[in-house]
This record gives sequence, C-alpha cells and structure tokens, in this order.
Amino acid sequence: MEISEKLAALSGKIKSQSHMIQTEEATKAAFVMPFISNILGYDVFDPEEVTPEYICDIGTKKGEKIDYAIKKDNNIQILIECKKIGESLSINHAMQLFRYFHVTSARVAILTNGQCYKFFTDLDTPNKMDEKPFLELDLLDIDEYAIPEIIKLNKKTFDVESIVNAAGELKYVSQIKKVIGLILNEGDDDFTKYIASKVYDGVVTQKVRELFSVLIKKGATQYLNDQLNIRLKNAMFNTSGGPDESPPEKETAIEALDDDDIETTEDEINGYLIVKAIASKSVSPSRVAIRDSKSYCAILFDNNNRKPICRFRFNTAQKYLSLFDSDKKELKIAIDELDDIYAHADAILATIEGYLVA
Repeated sequence: MEISEKLAALSGKIKSQSHMIQTEEATKAAFVMPFISNILGYDVFDPEEVTPEYICDIGTKKGEKIDYAIKKDNNIQILIECKKIGESLSINHAMQLFRYFHVTSARVAILTNGQCYKFFTDLDTPNKMDEKPFLELDLLDIDEYAIPEIIKLNKKTFDVESIVNAAGELKYVSQIKKVIGLILNEGDDDFTKYIASKVYDGVVTQKVRELFSVLIKKGATQYLNDQLNIRLKNAMFNTSGGPDESPPEKETAIEALDDDDIETTEDEINGYLIVKAIASKSVSPSRVAIRDSKSYCAILFDNNNRKPICRFRFNTAQKYLSLFDSDKKELKIAIDELDDIYAHADAILATIEGYLVA
C-alpha cells in the first residue's frame, strides 16, 4: 500500500473515531502510534526503534519525558510530543521539544494532536529548534505536496540531510501559501492598491480599492480555474487516442431512478475502485461515491451530483470513460479495458482538485 493510501486510511479512522477520544493517551494509541508505524515505518513495540516516555534530564529539570523518541542507526533522529486530539498546537505546547532538541542528536521534532502534525528542525540556529515548522500535515485535509516530504521521513528512505536541505524551501513556501490565501480570502489593502495601480488609470481611492478587492478575488478564482482547465485538457489529449469528438451531453445532474431499474455491473464497480485508488493521492477515498443510472454510472465527489469526477458508459460494445473540464463539459474517451482508466489519472485528479479550490 502506498503512503498516500495509508494516509487516507488513517484519515478515515480519525473521521470515524475522533469523537470517542477523550485523552492524550487515547490519542496516542488510536492515531499517533499508527502514524509512527504505518506512515513513518517504525516498530512502535521495538525499544531499539521507538522509545515511549523518553527521559532526558536537563539541568534542574529532572524526570521530564518526551512522548516518543525515534531511533535509527542507534541515534535519536526524531522527537515527538503529543497532545489530545482537538487541542491547538501553539508553540507554547512545544516547550519540551525545545529543551530536548539541543541535547539529543535529533534533527527533526514533531508536535501533533493525532490529526495535525507540525514538523520542526534547526534552520535558523544550529542545534536549536525553530519556532516555525517547516512542514505541516492535516490528516483531514491532506496536502498532496506534503506527501513526498513525509516519505523522506519514512524509515526506509530516511535521509536527515535531504530533509534538512529541503526544509528551508518548504518552510518559506508554506508561509507564502498562507499569506497568499489570507490575501485572497480576507483581502490586503496594500496588495489591492498595487494590483489596482497596474490596471486602473485613475486615482486609487478608497471606493476603488473596495471595488478591486472584490474583482481581485474573482480574477484569482478564474485564473485558477483556467489553469486547472489547461491541465485537464493537456492530460486528456496527451493520452493515446484522444477524446471522442462527439458533442458533449448537457446533463450534469444524475437522474433519480428506482433501484429496480438499474443494474450496477462488475465492470462499473471495479472502475469505481480504480477511481478511488487514483483519488487517494489527493483526498480520502471515502469522498468518492458511485451513483448508477440507466444511461451511465456516475462517480461523484462528496456524493454531490453537481461534482462529477467521471462517468462510465459501459452499456455498449465500446466502453467510454467521460471526463469533465472546469466548466463541467463532458468529454467521452473510448477505452478498451478498465486498466485504461489509470492513463487518465492526471485528468481525474485535476477535476478533484478543482472542487477542492472552488
């Protein structure tokens, strides 16, 4: 099973069980230990690999414990401090990590509540843990760009120098993304004034800034949709055969039919499982749903008939896979066998990503 699939499985577990978890110890047992074992690849029951309640006396601080110390090649490489699921992960919760970081050989420290993980290293000052994480992972909102960095932390591929070298760029890219998100979602007067000055010939008054704050959001949304549309079309046309040139059908909703009128075939079920596997690279597979009708079998995002991922038209001798661009226009592609669906993975992921940013 790929790391992305394991992350998706753990995400599903958190969704279904987090409401039952009331303590830090329960959080560690239910969510953190599976993360260490399944995602990072360490044996949580082997003290040569994972030491729970690791003690490291520092000056007058005696008997303090860090929740987990992970070892590789007999050296401590990763320290983990845990909080109860649902608790905030402010820097104030990382005091023990700060103290232990500079007296052990660890280069990576993790602060987690079982759902969110913050990864720290010592970019600013050698042997002193940074105050800002270089990577953040939310298992209920997995960023696909974080997955390659998580893989670097896995026991089989662990390379501390590679991790630290990449951490600097990751740290600033992560912060830049947050700033851009804040600017686009909440607005920023200086940014609005700057953009307005590039396209507006008059004096940028307060009224003009208010107008442009709205227009910038619209422009940014349309730009992102255009980029997704380009990616989707490129993915479609770069595959063998290209899309069917017949006019797309106009319907975007799924008709409600009696179950007695519909027979979901084995091919449709297997195709659905393939799409779920593809989608797991970006989202939890549980967000991919199947809804059959007489004319086609729809694969939907969040079981929303206005968010089609693709359609299977398998009721004729020639099977067709229908994909959608950002305007919900349907493009039918002839396929010979179910495995051909994998050739259109990029297009499927692009459609899903479009719904995530909408």
